[in-house]
Amino acid sequence: MSNNESFIDEVTEEVRRDQLFGYIRRYGWIAVVAILAMVGAAAWTEFQKSRTEGAAKDRGDAIIAAMAQNDPTAREAALAALPADTPAAVVTAFLRSASLHDAGDDAGAAATLNTVASIPGVTPLYVDLAVLKSVMLSGSSATPDERKAALAPLAVPGRPFRLLALEQIALADVDAGDTSAAIAGLTSILEDATVTRGLRDRAQGLIVALGGDLPTDIAPVAQ
Repeated sequence: MSNNESFIDEVTEEVRRDQLFGYIRRYGWIAVVAILAMVGAAAWTEFQKSRTEGAAKDRGDAIIAAMAQNDPTAREAALAALPADTPAAVVTAFLRSASLHDAGDDAGAAATLNTVASIPGVTPLYVDLAVLKSVMLSGSSATPDERKAALAPLAVPGRPFRLLALEQIALADVDAGDTSAAIAGLTSILEDATVTRGLRDRAQGLIVALGGDLPTDIAPVAQ
């Protein structure tokens, strides 16, 4: 019996081995394709990562080269020549605006900042900052009402540049001759717990210059 059982076991093992080889011959290509796909995906990911890093380095080098220009007009022209559809487009817009301001073209600087909102994927923080700086650069080229309308969305609670927007609105009120509104706006700045020392000092100085009274319970200065 033991010989028969041994023979049967050998035959069974041989059959299993033949079945296994049959499966390998029939379906082994799937495993090969899967392995090749994983290796290819890993290689493609590394290639894309390397290309992205290379592109970012090239953009950084181009911006540095443009900023090395001593003449602000030439600097702005070099920045304007850079591709506008890249992740560095927001940074480039702010640098172009600063260069135009240095060249004495505040209108052009403000217009450049106004394009920030149209950059795909731009963070709202940078949009607000661009609006604030654009209004500050516009000066007398925009009416007080136009400046206040542009700043109003930035002055609502929770916006990152709320107090600075309130300061600019107060300045617009001064230009419009509405002293009471300006003092009220400046007083609300002083009463805000997040006011910084520099902004508090400016608000206090302007209130005094306008003939207003300083609040007695001024909020502590934010550190």
